[in-house]
Amino acid sequence: MELLGWLEQTRIAVQIREYVWGLPILVAIHMIGLTGSVGTLIWFDLRLLGLGIGNCPVSRLYRLLEPWMLTSFGIMIASGGMMFTAYATLAVEDVFFWTKLAALSVAGANALAYHLVTKRGIAGWDNAELPPLPAQMAGLVSIIAWIVVILSGRMMAYTMYGIAS
Repeated sequence: MELLGWLEQTRIAVQIREYVWGLPILVAIHMIGLTGSVGTLIWFDLRLLGLGIGNCPVSRLYRLLEPWMLTSFGIMIASGGMMFTAYATLAVEDVFFWTKLAALSVAGANALAYHLVTKRGIAGWDNAELPPLPAQMAGLVSIIAWIVVILSGRMMAYTMYGIAS
């Protein structure tokens, strides 16, 4: 708790809490990052599920979306980290914060497993309209994990920050 208290006293954390537009601007930036990151990731996940863009090879679609996903993900992580520093002691006491972290961990582990294991055999299914079951499961797990991340983050707005809309 001492480290969390220190984080809340950093200059950026104080600015976020004390400037009337600090948190709303940061939340807006976070939502833009979330929309760009998860929005483009969903296109890829749907392709893995065989539900969209079936005429585009999986590897090509990933290459097209990757810069948008990664840039937006960076924005989302940076803004989320800043919100955490401003409200660290509240966050660690909020069940939705821990739910969000757990879902982020699942999403990260799923992405790692996809890139290290599932994608190894992509040459055999890259052009298939319906990828193999492990690739489909990667897409499904990703979508579910990100839905939980988003819903948990929204619930944090109600339980931690007191933002109603």
